[in-house]
Order: sequence, then structure tokens, then C-alpha cells
Amino acid sequence: MASASTNDIEFRSVTKNYGVVTAVTDINLTVPKGAFLALLGPSGCGKTTCLRMIGGFEQPSEGTVLIDGREMNGVPAYRRPVNMVFQHYALFPHFNVEQNVAYGLKQMRPKITPHEIDRRVAEALEMVRLGGFAKRHIHEMSGGQQQRVALARAIVNRPSVLLLDEPLAALDKKLRSAMQIELQTLQRELGITFVLVTHDQEEALSMADIVCVMSAGRIRQFGSPQEVYDRPADLFVADFVGKTNRIAAAMEADGTTLRLADGSSIASGKRLASGEVIAALRPEAIHLTRKAAPLGASFKGTVTHRIFLGSSAEYAVSVPGLGDFLITADRRSMNESDLVEPGEEVFLCFDPAAIHVFPASNA
Repeated sequence: MASASTNDIEFRSVTKNYGVVTAVTDINLTVPKGAFLALLGPSGCGKTTCLRMIGGFEQPSEGTVLIDGREMNGVPAYRRPVNMVFQHYALFPHFNVEQNVAYGLKQMRPKITPHEIDRRVAEALEMVRLGGFAKRHIHEMSGGQQQRVALARAIVNRPSVLLLDEPLAALDKKLRSAMQIELQTLQRELGITFVLVTHDQEEALSMADIVCVMSAGRIRQFGSPQEVYDRPADLFVADFVGKTNRIAAAMEADGTTLRLADGSSIASGKRLASGEVIAALRPEAIHLTRKAAPLGASFKGTVTHRIFLGSSAEYAVSVPGLGDFLITADRRSMNESDLVEPGEEVFLCFDPAAIHVFPASNA
């Protein structure tokens, strides 16, 4: 029965307490075999606690953790089909690359033959593109190479699940981007389940095929990166995953018309009960123009700041009665000029369907 499970990881009503502090509360989730899951959230949200309960470094106070259909409560870390890559790699500095990768294999019981150890180490190093580095000392490796040694050491035991505890946090931006691609490629080649813990929403969206957004020990949304970004479940998710503009409004009695603070109104694509609401609008959903668009909705405002980002630019625009808006625009999106200058009057044009509406109590 256990081997027939289609899920690698399951949490069933899992709660974890540390004395009087509750780190996670009533977590329920299932992770299919071969998925790349990102546990995403701010510091203290419970994501690392969940990772440690999968790895066996912590046990749930209530509920059940299962891996491949088998209950893991009480099973120590070394008896689980799981390996972990830590943020600071935890490599042995006095071992060379080959010795670091082989260490776990030499601890296995029953013992593996030296020939089999050599074969599997060489195979793991080839997978992470370090085939010619077996005899290299750890201090002679770059940060990206050390990370790949840690990956090779983790996959050489052929775990069912690989846990990644913010493994890219110590890398510079360019190397981090390169390693994101390498991790995706490696996960697809291996076909095993990856679980990544990160507070970096860009990292989660770009690498994972399932994103679990957490806050205050609870799951706020669980879905594909596109679902989480395009259809946030609540205002916390809309704010935390990507950037968003908040607009205070009131939903009128018809349940579909938003009345804004400046007295204007916008049709909402989401029906809500009448009352105070927050409308959320992504910066890239707004088109910056010098003339009002004939279709859709628009606000008139003044550019206060511009941040040049190379292929795009971010603008802060002050709209009377509504406050400040952030707009992300392609540099060539303006027909009259490449860039809009601070102090210029502009129109913020958008499709009302791009607005997400949440109850003000959700803020």
C-alpha cells in the first residue's frame, strides 16, 4: 500500500509547539512524487520547521508526517529516505571533493563495496558538472562549486526527497541565477522531489512548480507559481508575492462597483459583500501614458521618482486623493519618449479586470 502512494510528502493536521510557542498550526498538504515545492514566507512563518519535520530533525507535536505513504513520526533523520543541503553547505574542510561526497556512502549498512562507492561518487559529480574536480580541496573551490559538492553529497545516497534550506542565500546575484537554472535542471534529470525553503519570492516563483506561501505558522496559499501570483488568495499573498499597489475603496450595494476615496468608481470583476475593501493592482498591470486611454480605467498623476533598471524602469506616481502608485514599465512602452521624467503629468491606464479585491478586514 505504501509503495503505491502517488505523494512523496504528506502533512496531516500537523502542529509543532516549542513550549508555549506554536511554530506551525494544523498544516495539511500533499506533495506529488517528483514535484519541486517551495516553502515561501517571511522569517518566523514556520517554513523551516516544516522542512525539519520532513527531515526528521523535529517531530510534530500533533498530527502525522508521511513520506512515500509511510508514517515518519518518531523515525530518526538517518532512517528516512531524505537528504538535506544546508545554507552553508556543511562540507568537511579537511576532505577533498571525492571524500566529502563519499562520506555518507561509507556510513551505510550493509556496507557498500569500494568499487560501488567510487562509481556512485563519479556519477554524482558528473550530474552536478564537477567530473574533473574529485581530488580538489574544498578551500580551492568557489562558492558555486562548493554548493554543487553539497548537492552531489546529498544525491549520492539516492534519496526520495531532497531538502534545500535556503541553499543560494550566500551566493551573489549572478551566481544565484545560474544555480537556480542548474537546480531546476538537476531536479528534472533526477526525477526526485525537491523541497526548497526560501524567503525570496523571485527564487520560489522561478524554480518551483508548486509554491506554498506561509505566514504565522499557517498556509495562506498552495498552488502553482502562476496561480499564486495571478490569483492571490488574500491580501497577504498579494503583498508578499511580488509587488502590489493598495487602493482603499468601498464595495457598493451591487457587490461589483468599487467607490474610491476620490469619488470615482471602477467595476470590479470580483463580487463581494458591500463594505470597506482593499483593491490590489500589480505595478506591471498599469500602462503609463501621457494621454488618457480611450478604453479601461485611468488615474491622472505626477511622476515623483524614477528608478532605472536597464530594460525597464520603475516609477512612483502621486495620484491626488488616492496616494502613491508604483508602476513597472518597459523602457520602450512610451511612444513619445524612452523614459518619463520626474515632474511630468501622466495617466495610469489599466484593465479593471486586473484588480484583485479583498475585504478590508483581510489587511
